[in-house]
Amino acid sequence: MKNGIVRFAALYVFNVAVLLLIGLLSSGVSVGFTALWAAVILTLAALFVKPLLTAAFRNAAAKSAADRTRTGEKVVQYVLVYLVELLIWVAVVWLSGVRASGFWSYALPPLFLLFGWMIYDQVDDRLRAKAGELYDAVQGKVSRRKPAPAASTPTPETTAAAEAREELHDGLTPEQRRMLDELG
Repeated sequence: MKNGIVRFAALYVFNVAVLLLIGLLSSGVSVGFTALWAAVILTLAALFVKPLLTAAFRNAAAKSAADRTRTGEKVVQYVLVYLVELLIWVAVVWLSGVRASGFWSYALPPLFLLFGWMIYDQVDDRLRAKAGELYDAVQGKVSRRKPAPAASTPTPETTAAAEAREELHDGLTPEQRRMLDELG
């Protein structure tokens, strides 16, 4: 549950920023304060609808993939992603107070969304870590207990327990993990 809330919050904040940027850069699009509601729709679409649409488009494209080159395959992927972004943008305009008028106000914002989500993928881990810290701090205050200090010196027993838990998740020993990290 925590991961879902953190992911939603981080993506929501990023989507608000992207929608405000779309409102500034696109001449036929009016966003304003409706960016707050539109970001909810956009975030839900990104988390639930986008994966379903992408899978459906890829399945349809895979059925028609007879003899395509590597470049042709990339072009098809980019076109499919753009179509998904276009459908999501139309849903945002339809379900929120965002106003779009003219061809370019429907054609350009999906490109902005695409670039915005590419940037989001690059900073996603850092945003989630920060949002997770904030979530833990708020949860600690709500439950009237303070979160464990992050800068405390771990005891050997704590370190061994943490290493054991880590090993359970990936099956690697700390030495193997270190060797893999050194490889690249």
